[in-house]
Amino acid sequence: MMRLKTAIWVAAYIRRCGVEGASAVLRRRGAEEAGAIFVKINRLDGSAELFGPAPQSAFEASAPSDRAFARSMPARPEADVETYLTREIRFDPDVWIVEVEDRAGRHFLETVVD
Repeated sequence: MMRLKTAIWVAAYIRRCGVEGASAVLRRRGAEEAGAIFVKINRLDGSAELFGPAPQSAFEASAPSDRAFARSMPARPEADVETYLTREIRFDPDVWIVEVEDRAGRHFLETVVD
């Protein structure tokens, strides 16, 4: 089964956030078809949380095409999250970054593994 292209997934995710009443913007466009996606949740109080791709071992055999996310950083000062993202960009220039502004810290991701 083929995985949805990253650009299409990101566009749908941003729309979903808007429907739920949260502002979401694409901060960085990566590889069109298969770039890694990081989702920053800005709580608008100086703190943020970060979700990134889940390890391959977290994918279920029944749904290997689904996107799964893992918490890369729990709620921390926003500057710490930005530092982490800067390192990720240096490591992988094809990374996508979506920022969601939501005071309640809602992420709207369907599959999050711990």
